[in-house]
Amino acid sequence: MNDFLRTLQQRLGPHAYLIQGLSAPLMVVLILSMMVLPMPPWLLDTFFTLNIAVALMVMLVAAYMVRPLDFAAFPSVLLLTTLMRLSLNVASTRVVLLEGHTGAGAAGAVIEAFGHFLIGGNFGVGLIVFSILVVINFVVVTKGAERIAEVSARFTLDAMPGKQMAVDADLNSGLIDEKEAKRRRAEVGEEANFFGAMDGASKFVRGDAMAGILILLINIVGGFAIGILQHGLSASQAANSYILLAVGDALVAQIPGLLISVAAAMVVSRVGKENDVSKQIMGQMLASPRVLGITAAILIMLGLVPGMPHLVFLGMGGAIGYAAWALARRQAAAAAVPPPPPPAANDGEASWDDLQPIDLLGLELGYRLISLVDKKRQGDLLTRIKGVRRKFAQEVGFLPPAVHVRDNLELKPSAYRITLRGVTVGEGEAFPGMHLAINPGGITTPLIGTATTDPAFGLPAHWIDDRQREAAQMAGFTVVDSETVVATHLSHLMQTQAAKLLSRTETQQLVEHVAKLAPKLIEEVVPKMVSIANFQKVLQLLLDEAVHIRDIRTIIETLAEHATTITDPVELARRVRIALAPAIVQQIYGPARELNVIAIEPGLERLLVQALGGNNGTALDPGVADVLTRSAAEIANKQEEMGLPACLLVPDQIRGAMARLVRRLAPRMQVLAHSEIPETHTIRIGPILRGATS
Repeated sequence: MNDFLRTLQQRLGPHAYLIQGLSAPLMVVLILSMMVLPMPPWLLDTFFTLNIAVALMVMLVAAYMVRPLDFAAFPSVLLLTTLMRLSLNVASTRVVLLEGHTGAGAAGAVIEAFGHFLIGGNFGVGLIVFSILVVINFVVVTKGAERIAEVSARFTLDAMPGKQMAVDADLNSGLIDEKEAKRRRAEVGEEANFFGAMDGASKFVRGDAMAGILILLINIVGGFAIGILQHGLSASQAANSYILLAVGDALVAQIPGLLISVAAAMVVSRVGKENDVSKQIMGQMLASPRVLGITAAILIMLGLVPGMPHLVFLGMGGAIGYAAWALARRQAAAAAVPPPPPPAANDGEASWDDLQPIDLLGLELGYRLISLVDKKRQGDLLTRIKGVRRKFAQEVGFLPPAVHVRDNLELKPSAYRITLRGVTVGEGEAFPGMHLAINPGGITTPLIGTATTDPAFGLPAHWIDDRQREAAQMAGFTVVDSETVVATHLSHLMQTQAAKLLSRTETQQLVEHVAKLAPKLIEEVVPKMVSIANFQKVLQLLLDEAVHIRDIRTIIETLAEHATTITDPVELARRVRIALAPAIVQQIYGPARELNVIAIEPGLERLLVQALGGNNGTALDPGVADVLTRSAAEIANKQEEMGLPACLLVPDQIRGAMARLVRRLAPRMQVLAHSEIPETHTIRIGPILRGATS
């Protein structure tokens, strides 16, 4: 068929697409014209034959399709064939009622053949046969197909989020490219639309069967009345003429209708995507010689019972028994052939293929949160995640790994989990359709909702419904939806775990990216002067203290300046911090030129320099360290409450040690060395960090 259409298009040239585009509207107009325009008997014969041919083609296409989407046009075909049958019923009814008194051939040879050949000219037999066909079509085939279509549509729609999330997960993990992901998403959407359309289109078949019954009754009553009252026929003559034609007309329409109903049932009851229906049935029902052998034995036993039709049962049993013997012999011969040598694969032994790589960055969702990644339900979490990765790359300075999103039935329905190298680094809950009202501090207005804590920053919050949203915003709360809660939590964790996200792969990709922009610069430094491992370590030390590496040129130039005499990554990172001092200060204070800093009490500072500065310094007393970190955390909280950055200014030789010391209780406190204050800025001493609480 495809070759025929292709050849036809080549011959018609540019007019082929015009004709193809007008075919459906012209067909609808032709079908509707048959309802209102009179048709001669020979034209009725042509259309009745075409109707039967189309029904056979539809059933065969349904039988040979492999996937339901292979016949995606079936709902539209179902509508057009139903309209065609109803139009032919209207046209044939007109001819039967007008010319039925002239004889059985008044409505054409097809109706006459169905009225005489199939039912022997007996309209009583025709009525019974028609009633049986209607029962088969309406009660058995159509009813079952309608139920299967309804359930299939429901299950397909429910499974859409999981399928789309699986596609996005494969895309994020790199198993498929964007083109294949688009194709799979389109296939999932088309499958849902198809089963939804089939659920509605099955009503066409049911209505067609009911219309056939009503049209037959109208033709019988109307023809009988017209024959007696208008043409003066006797009751028997009117019955032989009109009722016989009406029954023949009904049978001509009902048989194609039954074929279409069977085709619809075959489409919606299709299971599997590898073989067509014929191969499935042959491969599953006739593949076991045991089944055939037992069936043959039972038929032969029945054939031996006195009074039973011996010839039929024994003949059928013998034929099936021979088929069972032949099938068993063929399977035995196939089993006797030595199998090919097994591959190097193990027989239950562990292999390297059993190792599944751990996701560098993962997001696991409870089943209620699947709607957040379902675009059909306006879920845009995946789009938010893409935006988070893009913003991270623009701010921090390297492209983070893809986020592998998947469902996890072990989580609570509304819970989510963020993992880094397989280890949980963050958890929380989100409720689709609700909003999180976050208290930025100092708001005492009560809210109607569920009290909770913002998972990203630990601020007090409430889960509220949409009706409370405007009131919460008016009260000063920060109101965000569920997708924003998850995306913000992910973004915050990516910022705090940036050093761990910079693996060797990301470092190599960063080097390749810089090589495109400044090939000579990167070529002279990495890996000639600084190895990839040391380069990665320097960048990780910077990221570990929230120093962005966007200014990669300055970093590489600083490494080129000092790498000839210094090999220690810690010392190289310290030199890079000094070179990046303006950017670090701007990152903390913004455009301000006067820096409000936290200073250390002079006596405590001397103690810290002796204990932490240089290789010969004594270890810091644990009690002093505990008091120091608690005091730093207290001051940092007060600074944040006043809207000021928490930044501790210390001598150069203890900056790294102090940064590690205060990070435990005051993770957001920044520690700057005296050499990291740019000459263009001035400092103003604020709070004093003391060795003991006042």
